[in-house]
Amino acid sequence: MDEKAAPGSETAIFAGGCFWGVQGVFQHVKGVSKAVSGYTGGAKDDAVYETVGTGRTGHAESVEITYDPSKVTYGQLLQVYFSVAHNPTQLNFQGPDSGTQYRSTIFAENDTQKQIAQSYIDQLDKAKLYPAPIVTTIETGKTFYPAENYHQDFLTLNPTYPYIVYNDLPKVANLKQLFPALYSEKPVLVLSASN
Repeated sequence: MDEKAAPGSETAIFAGGCFWGVQGVFQHVKGVSKAVSGYTGGAKDDAVYETVGTGRTGHAESVEITYDPSKVTYGQLLQVYFSVAHNPTQLNFQGPDSGTQYRSTIFAENDTQKQIAQSYIDQLDKAKLYPAPIVTTIETGKTFYPAENYHQDFLTLNPTYPYIVYNDLPKVANLKQLFPALYSEKPVLVLSASN
């Protein structure tokens, strides 16, 4: 099940650990025009990195992806999300980061996205592609709040930062290897070079 390809733009919001790596992956997907790091699941007043980091806000570090469904479908974005961007079997942690703010969650923008995401998870569960159960949740009706500017484009701007080298650059390499038709060498950036 996937959405019908239509010109224009749609948004998808995925959470899967630290947003630096998730953003970095989706910035390299053809058909994506923007991938913004932020917070989803909690209140606006709590959408601040230091507060979200407590794990008590309901927010997850997330990425809002703007894409052209005639170039890349929601289903293809889900494939990248589950195969490259994070490990969907880890409950409330990814790599070295732990807490509910690092949970694996799809924030569906509408009923169609919710149905596609649930169908995809069901297919993965049935195929038993992972050594452990998928713990990814689907939430609806949540507002996305952009993160602070210093979190935007972090992977691209800090390619030698040890966390990025160890945790996130391999994800971009896996995207290129597993989905060469979707891979774009040049990332779409949130901030201009002057910021």
